[in-house]
Amino acid sequence: MFERTFKNIDDILHKDAGCSSELDYVEQTSWILFLKYLDDFEKDKKTAAELTGKSYTSIIDPEFQWNKWAAPKLRQAQLPKDKWKIDHNAMTGDDLTDFVNVKLFPYFKNLKLVLKEQIPLNIK
Repeated sequence: MFERTFKNIDDILHKDAGCSSELDYVEQTSWILFLKYLDDFEKDKKTAAELTGKSYTSIIDPEFQWNKWAAPKLRQAQLPKDKWKIDHNAMTGDDLTDFVNVKLFPYFKNLKLVLKEQIPLNIK
């Protein structure tokens, strides 16, 4: 399932970015996977809370949640998921790179410090 997806990513990056191997962009791919995992984790926690009649407060501010910056879809009311359309006003290229470098990464760095103070975990 994921093998084909990664092959497509490899092909695009190899052609468009001039990368010679997967090692040229493994760090970026790892970050994308982590951010998507974190988004799915938050969704699971929210669903579990709702099923038990509790509320859930996301640890990630809305501006930095995956569905806000990672090519959000236009979710037109009453349409099935396969009919949603890509929001062509979403950030791409330099806008997306600037957002990630200037806002997203610093936000997550600060979030790590906040969580370290709030939750006594071994966060390095």
